[in-house]
Amino acid sequence: MRGLLIASALVLSLSPALSPAAPLPLAESGKPVDVVLCLDTSNSMDGLIDSAKRKLWTIVNDLAKIEPAPTLRVALYSYGNDHYDTKAGWVRKELDLTTDLDEVYKKLYALTTKGGTEFVARVSRDAMAGLKWSDDKDALRIIFVCGNEPANQDKEVTLDSVAAEAKAKGILINTIYCGSPSHQEAEGWRQFASQAGGKYANIDQDRAEVAIKTPFDDEIIKLGTEINKTYCWYGACGTAAAANQVAQDKNAEKVSKEVAADRGATKATRFYCNAQADLIDRMLTDKEFDLKKIKDEDLPEEMKKLKPEEREAYLKKKAAERTEIQKKVTELTAKRAKFIADERKKEPKSAADKAFDEALSVILKEQASAKGMKVKE
Repeated sequence: MRGLLIASALVLSLSPALSPAAPLPLAESGKPVDVVLCLDTSNSMDGLIDSAKRKLWTIVNDLAKIEPAPTLRVALYSYGNDHYDTKAGWVRKELDLTTDLDEVYKKLYALTTKGGTEFVARVSRDAMAGLKWSDDKDALRIIFVCGNEPANQDKEVTLDSVAAEAKAKGILINTIYCGSPSHQEAEGWRQFASQAGGKYANIDQDRAEVAIKTPFDDEIIKLGTEINKTYCWYGACGTAAAANQVAQDKNAEKVSKEVAADRGATKATRFYCNAQADLIDRMLTDKEFDLKKIKDEDLPEEMKKLKPEEREAYLKKKAAERTEIQKKVTELTAKRAKFIADERKKEPKSAADKAFDEALSVILKEQASAKGMKVKE
């Protein structure tokens, strides 16, 4: 919602009383939140990977309820796959911490399972060492390591040493055990989370959750596509980012219409930010942004045709168009969320039946609240 308020200021800035060259409002940033997903990609984890593909956008939309909206970065690791480097302990970094959620989904969508040996301590250690985490004292730094099998398989890197390192660095390691809470292996996952200052949850990764269709899905998806038309792609990254946006729309729809609607809803939040390739997101997040400093050859084709003094007004007009669409999406998303909540109340559910997105969202909200972030329900 805060993203909409900020972008609404751009609409006001189009008033004749204001000069087209008036200063552009910057987004108010909340505290930094760095989230790293470490997903087991051994043979038994197809359900987990499928859940992640289905629920990434739901999780992001839940985080959007934090006020003020934090600066969210997401990274992705996978482990336990026989196709990976043995010397690296079958661990692979898929993506560095980034605000580019399209790139996160691209990497997530491409994950496949094969193998193998799951080194929980190794992937957690590598995630701590291999990323440039926020050094802000108020930052929330979180790892979710998800999998099954014993957590202590790694005989070179111990869970105790990794937990101690996590506490020293102020990184919370949360564990998601994909199996029964009564299984003897679950205790190792629970203890590791406790030692690392994090939380433990278990899920049935093979439980087929019934997707709830709503009367609002089609319109949200349609408006999500309309939002794409407001982007002013620029520079070396622009063409690839534009293509990736469309590709991930298609990937979400391939999973299900409900996932595509979740993704459409995310596009109306501040978390969906492409500042590295979109001029509107850039001007909202970069204090040093100056449109006049963008080279003509890096501008979108439609802006190259404009006189230099006309370009800022054009950018504000496109921002205003985006704001209007996002407002409609936000209104529909609220109605959709209520519809889904009402339907969920009709379903019997036990504590041991927690879904992937619910497990992550509950922990994220609790840990954000502990950092002084206001989580709106």
